[in-house]
Amino acid sequence: MASLPEAVSRPWYCEPWPWILMAGPAMVVVAGFVTLWLAVSTSDGLVAEDYYKQGLAVNRVFAREDAAERLGVVATVEPAHGTLRVRLAGRAAPPALFVHLAHATRAGFDVTLRLARGADGSYRAALPPALPAGHWHLSIEDPRREWRVAGVWTGAAEPFTLDPEHQRR
Repeated sequence: MASLPEAVSRPWYCEPWPWILMAGPAMVVVAGFVTLWLAVSTSDGLVAEDYYKQGLAVNRVFAREDAAERLGVVATVEPAHGTLRVRLAGRAAPPALFVHLAHATRAGFDVTLRLARGADGSYRAALPPALPAGHWHLSIEDPRREWRVAGVWTGAAEPFTLDPEHQRR
């Protein structure tokens, strides 16, 4: 009588299938730890600490834009050769202007410039040397923060106009 060969029994860790089946859940656990590390080690620059107070201040910002509209303030912005030049039309002629440039996605690049009034009536200041490309939210206001005009600048060197009458429509 011929006997059947005996099956060779190997330990489970020598078989490929348990390792293949455990690889998926193990990768998920590793990805979870990587996600946790990213969440803890990086900050979310888009969320403000005082978001409630900033929300309450929205009405004050609209009041300043309405004041600019009442004064007829129209700003022509001329970025060229590393300088920012602003010409104002309307009944406002402060001794200086403040321009806030806020990068659309990277708060670390935001900058505020003080533009001094020149002899020709325009306001000028040097732009920072390394402004990254992209969309910038630009707001111009007087030193006493009574009025404000705002708009979007693409970083191009062409002049553009900020008109409060058309900015919220």
